[in-house]
Amino acid sequence: MAISHGQLETIGHTPAVRLRNLVRPDMAEVVVKLEANNPTGSYKDRMALAMIEGAERSGRLRPGQTVVEYTGGSTGSSLAFVCAIKGYPLRIVSSDAFAEEKALTMRAFGAQVELLDSPEGITPGLIPRMMARAREIVAEAGGYATDQFNNRDMIEGYLGLGRELADQVEGRLDAFCTYIGTAGCFIGTSRGLRERIPDVRRVGIEPAESPVLSGGVPGTHRIEGGGGGFRPPLLEETALDEVQTVSSDEAIAMARRAAREDGIWGGPSTGANLVVALRLAERLGPGRRVATLQVDSGLKYLGGATYR
Repeated sequence: MAISHGQLETIGHTPAVRLRNLVRPDMAEVVVKLEANNPTGSYKDRMALAMIEGAERSGRLRPGQTVVEYTGGSTGSSLAFVCAIKGYPLRIVSSDAFAEEKALTMRAFGAQVELLDSPEGITPGLIPRMMARAREIVAEAGGYATDQFNNRDMIEGYLGLGRELADQVEGRLDAFCTYIGTAGCFIGTSRGLRERIPDVRRVGIEPAESPVLSGGVPGTHRIEGGGGGFRPPLLEETALDEVQTVSSDEAIAMARRAAREDGIWGGPSTGANLVVALRLAERLGPGRRVATLQVDSGLKYLGGATYR
């Protein structure tokens, strides 16, 4: 491989692997794209770069202007990485409901992080509270709000993920599933896949305790990265073929099992992805193929309950 001109060039082009031990012979093949291989250990590096460069191209973000975002942590870590390289001050609103490692990572890259208390966990009101505080900071600091739930630039960042995956499976894929947060990854990856595989089934995943996309009521859960208690504004009805729910306990148990049995080391959202990928593999049977994502690295969850 050639020497890269900088760290931003190392985003993307992640490997994909077949599950070996979690899949039975009477199930479809399951392919996992290892997004933990991105620089900050998360697929959010793709969206952070797309949001910043999209704002630069349009003139919405001025040189040296403060960037502001509300985030559970992975988006913030990725923005902190990108902003450090590009020279933008970054202010983050997050919460103690999310893994401490994520706040530490943001601060390591130089971001100013404000944590809102939420001892109950990821409640339906938490993300709206974080959004409101971020808006206050934008007004106070004259900042630029990346506003991930409403930012269409990020979809462009995930198109590459879908195109990479389509190439890796050589155009043969029956279903793709992933946990839905902002919906940027789900939309962008699905579009990238459907450019080459028009009939691939698109399956969204949400917490069983907060099944908003399934028509249920918001609730408190422990699967970071999604389940904000409202339908993501960018997610159109036509973008989804199916929604499945996974409980926090199921997601955490699968994250532990995947690490021990197949070396797929991630957090609860990766666990949720694998739960549904295996359900689909069982439903589809031999000779078919399902793909999902290792969302981020298990390193981000060592201090919490996932691996204790």
